[in-house]
Amino acid sequence: MIDTNKLGRIINKMQENGLSQIIVTHPTPIRYLTGLRLWPGERMLALLIRADGNHRFFINRMSQQEDQGIPITYYDDTEDPVALLAACLEGNTDATGSGVATAGVVGTSDAAGNVVGIDKDWQAKFLLRLMELRPDLKYVNSSAIIDRVRQIKDAHEQELMIRSSQLNDEVMADIMAIANQRFSEKELNAKILDLYKAHGVDRISFMPMSAYGRGAADPHHDSTEDRGRRGDCALFDVGGEYEGYCSDMTRTFFLGEVSDRHRLIYETVLGANLAGIAAAKPGNKMSDVDKAARDYITERGFGEYFTHRTGHSIGIEDHEPGDVSLANDAPIEPGMCFSVEPGIYIPEENIGVRIEDLVLITEDGCRVLNEFPKELTILPFPEE
Repeated sequence: MIDTNKLGRIINKMQENGLSQIIVTHPTPIRYLTGLRLWPGERMLALLIRADGNHRFFINRMSQQEDQGIPITYYDDTEDPVALLAACLEGNTDATGSGVATAGVVGTSDAAGNVVGIDKDWQAKFLLRLMELRPDLKYVNSSAIIDRVRQIKDAHEQELMIRSSQLNDEVMADIMAIANQRFSEKELNAKILDLYKAHGVDRISFMPMSAYGRGAADPHHDSTEDRGRRGDCALFDVGGEYEGYCSDMTRTFFLGEVSDRHRLIYETVLGANLAGIAAAKPGNKMSDVDKAARDYITERGFGEYFTHRTGHSIGIEDHEPGDVSLANDAPIEPGMCFSVEPGIYIPEENIGVRIEDLVLITEDGCRVLNEFPKELTILPFPEE
């Protein structure tokens, strides 16, 4: 059933941007609005949202659905679904022309009904067909409208994000209990999947990452048969879903012992994590969070080894639009949820440390959703 609150927020944002109709085609925002997990493959899936309330859902007949609160047009494989969609759009359907509409932004001279918003990743075969059928329309990228609405979690979504992270904390505690048992990285990944199931989490946000030593120095490490050695770091980046909402956290432990150099690196990353969290509040920008964490690391001589942005937005997807980077000067607003995950990666020293928490922005600051401890932890590990 379509969520009327979310739909209303999207329509308000459409009107703020001078749009009276948009076509939503990506399965993720459709799931955001309806709760349905639909994967159309090569077939068209489209949700037409109109400011006047004349919405319509276009679904292949093979995917029959219960009542969604808006009309559904089913089509079979012998029909032209784009033609069915084209007939439901506003605009001057009597317009003639030899070319297709020109893409661009909504201008003050454009009548809202002569413009249609399109998802940024809609397949060209469908968009080109629509442009052929409706040359009277101007086509603009409207993905930012839904992306922006999704960034601000409502009260129910916030509850789900909180519970999802609580479960992730529980899983991380179980991971720490087996991280020193000489399992290979790949074996640990398999065990982590079992741990999520044991905690009632059937779907993961992303494939877990287990990494020892040099492997941890690669932020996107592909886990191997490495079983770790005394003195290695052990990094775990994991996340699951709770009722469709994702968790994501990273913790780094040490096996048996830690050198003074590696202790310094860890404490530097922890300080950067705390500095980024302190900057995560209304009145600041997303870039301020990145700058706070990055400056902390740079001032301690490790700036060149912090090689990625500080975080990303999260919700029904693990990585959602709205990153935490120096390039994003968007204001931080209550209801936003994003990661703060600075790291230092030095392959030649066989060390990679990342500490990642999710923060939920409140009216006067933020709530850290991960309560699993962050102080440096040395796990018992036998001598070589």
